[in-house]
Amino acid sequence: MTKRNNLLIFILTVGTFGIINTEMGVIGILPFIADYFHISVSKAGWLVSLFALTVAICGPTMPLLFSGINRKKAMLLVLGIFVLGNIVSLFATNFTIAIIARVVPAIFHPIYFSAAFTIAAHSVPKEESPKAVAKVIMGVSAGMVLGVPIASFLASTLSLQMAMSFFAIVNALTFIATFVFFPSMPVKERLSYGAQVSVLKKTVTWLSIIAVILINSAIFGVYSYLAEYLKTVTEMSPNTISLILFIFGGANMIGNIAAGKLLTKKPIKSVIFYPFILGIVYIILFLIGQFTLPMAIITLVWGIVAGIGNNINQYWITSAAPEAPDFANGLFLTSANLGTTIGTAAGGLFISVFGMQYVVLVGFLSVVLSLISILLRTSLYSPEKQFFR
Repeated sequence: MTKRNNLLIFILTVGTFGIINTEMGVIGILPFIADYFHISVSKAGWLVSLFALTVAICGPTMPLLFSGINRKKAMLLVLGIFVLGNIVSLFATNFTIAIIARVVPAIFHPIYFSAAFTIAAHSVPKEESPKAVAKVIMGVSAGMVLGVPIASFLASTLSLQMAMSFFAIVNALTFIATFVFFPSMPVKERLSYGAQVSVLKKTVTWLSIIAVILINSAIFGVYSYLAEYLKTVTEMSPNTISLILFIFGGANMIGNIAAGKLLTKKPIKSVIFYPFILGIVYIILFLIGQFTLPMAIITLVWGIVAGIGNNINQYWITSAAPEAPDFANGLFLTSANLGTTIGTAAGGLFISVFGMQYVVLVGFLSVVLSLISILLRTSLYSPEKQFFR
């Protein structure tokens, strides 16, 4: 049973990698896409922003609509749509077609992630579920860390089509593995739509949503501009910047592993102390941003902390609505994407008004606000009041 569960979790991890790879890998090939379709890079960026916006909009609704459907069938449907979308993108000669081939899979994106998190959590004893979910979330980190450079390498050394083929191949292999190795997974106790949506009536749910939006805003409001920060403030060379970004990504994966252990042993303490740690990281980053070696070290630490944050976000919302896990995971996806959008926009605003060095303040202010919402939840939600006793 343990070996089978480990295999299923591994396939889910590869599945999340493939889907995130499709979403984020495009970042590494935007210049090639712009040349191919004879458009500007900013217009090519719609392939990223529209995908993320679609996921944010469909985050709660699609998992809710599919909550009564056999999870294996639902995941195969999503993976199949992603494979078809990748193939259409591969042969598209019109940018509008390319946009449609991205947006349609994005609509179904939350279904796979919601199912993956729920299956991972239920495949092990309840106290071990954070570790299982952390392994699946590692696929997200791997997609962000490896997807961008791999796609960029394939496009620059071979062709844009080979980079797009890479996305399709990973999703196709996951489809086959899911079809072969996953048992049928009918939903035994299906909650009505009303019962699931009713979790939005709870104050604890909204406090959790706000916290996740702010934590993701804190992380991506700064990370989105890290490359430019390293170039203009730290004055690093392009090769060094690439190395630092890779270090951040690798550290992010380490953070996933650490988060699984922390949330298994002391979940509430881990969540409460998280904003303090991230805030300290940003204070140090702000003070030593001009120095190469200290900047490399703090980026490593920051990467680990950011990886922990991904898991804390998922735990914080699903623990607020354990009676509706699929819907809660959908809320997590929407909140995380909204946080990324808000943080990135705020970061751009701070840069234009104050200068690149002050983008760190977006992260710090978001951290402070996230701490307030976390403390409000822990003071109102009775099981968590024990932390203060």
